Formats: sequence, C-alpha cells, structure tokens
Amino acid sequence: MKKNLLALLIACSATSAFADIWINPGFYSHYTERNKDLKSLNTGLGIEISLTDNYSATAGFFENADRTTSHYVGFYAMPFKIGGFKAGTVVGAFDGFPHMRNGKWFPAVVPTVAFEGRQVGLNVGFIPTVGDRIHGAMTFQLKYNLRP
Repeated sequence: MKKNLLALLIACSATSAFADIWINPGFYSHYTERNKDLKSLNTGLGIEISLTDNYSATAGFFENADRTTSHYVGFYAMPFKIGGFKAGTVVGAFDGFPHMRNGKWFPAVVPTVAFEGRQVGLNVGFIPTVGDRIHGAMTFQLKYNLRP
C-alpha cells in the first residue's frame, strides 16, 4: 500500500509542474468526545497539489485517534474563495480505522475551510461522529508550500 501511495504522489507531482505543492506533517484533532483517550496529535505526512484555484488532489498517511496508521486520498473542491480564504469540501477515502469497516477503505466527505498564504497555510476540517466507528473532531492541518 505504501508503494502505491508513493507512486501516486510522484505521478501527481510530475503532472503538476506549475501548481502549488503543499506538504503537511499530519493533523491536530480537537475531538467532540473529550472523555475518551483519543490521540489528538495525528502525525504523518501528506501532500496536496493544486490543480486549479478551486481544485486540489491530496494523499498521505497519519496516526489516527485509535493509534493505528490511516491512509487517505482525495480531492478538494473549494468553490468559495476570498483572498487567501477558501471553503468547500474534500471528497475521498480513508483506511486504518479499526471500528470502521474493520480498518478497510471507506468513502468520506469532509467540509473544509483553508487559509493560504504564499508559503504557509492551514486546512480546517469538520469530521462528524459516526456511531462508535469514527470520532467527531475539528481537525487542523498546517501545510507548507514547496513552490515559492
């Protein structure tokens, strides 16, 4: 799986010669279920490649709330933009959550806002609670633009 993810990242990078290429070290998650022993610092590595002003591709991995490794792939659709502020959603898929499809891949739609400067940005996602399978949270993903 990691080889497939790496191949996807390389392929996306090669086709985006003039796009913004953002990297991130994972997420910080503020969970709605504060009484559980959930891991808030969800370290990992991700990439986001701008395809247009409104659309980006993303992929990566991180240690999730349940302390297992999750992978993700997806597309940002951010149709609302004012200066460095964007709003929209990420449509994609995740794996590695032990209580969601036994850790197998599942689709997800994550409402998201982004604040982007020239070199540094922040994605804020809103994850709903899904029974006892997915822990609801507000996620914060700091990102760094590799393109000057």
